[in-house]
Amino acid sequence: MDFDSFVLAAATADLTDEPAAREHADALEFRMDLANDPLSALETYDGELPILATNRAEWEGGEAAEEGRLAALAEATGIDAVEAIDVELASILDGEADDLLETARERGVAVIASAHDFEGTPPRGEMVKTLTEARKYADVAKLAVTATSTWDTLALLSATEQLTAHGDTVATMAMGETGSHTRAVAPVYGSKIGYAPVDPADATAPGQYDLETLSRLVAALE
Repeated sequence: MDFDSFVLAAATADLTDEPAAREHADALEFRMDLANDPLSALETYDGELPILATNRAEWEGGEAAEEGRLAALAEATGIDAVEAIDVELASILDGEADDLLETARERGVAVIASAHDFEGTPPRGEMVKTLTEARKYADVAKLAVTATSTWDTLALLSATEQLTAHGDTVATMAMGETGSHTRAVAPVYGSKIGYAPVDPADATAPGQYDLETLSRLVAALE
């Protein structure tokens, strides 16, 4: 998966959403942790959009139990349609994801190292540090924070611009209603991935636009 330009990912736990997503999305983010028998679903997938596979841990807002979580993600990298995976930065830093990262590299699957803050927005310098650390291990460093003020959103966008100017590939967004506009605006500052559900009722994070709306907003700001 090429992150030289912005990638809009339709977030879903149901790969049969692909035809509905195709008009507006560049990829599917398949939430393995929210799906029934996700590996079987991947093996039978015959859609056109490439897949970014995510198996989000319970301790980072997902529903995947720790046992077997990373092994399942490693198995997913062997499926042709899977062109990228999302791995929690914490799992990388504690060494648990070493085998997964090696497998992904061997198979030519891009890695997104992600960090989420569901409580608030860290200071700008801390966000820059997190993104810089994540970029050491991955093709894309992803940071999602929770904004409670416009100051928070400005700090996130500033950090995004700084990392982009430095030549790093990052994906950033602020969760919550206050930060919802960053999902449309962050690409202007260099963010390379956006996420949106095909159906607003299926949002996987607070403050997400639906897919068609986000696609239209990003295109208008290009």
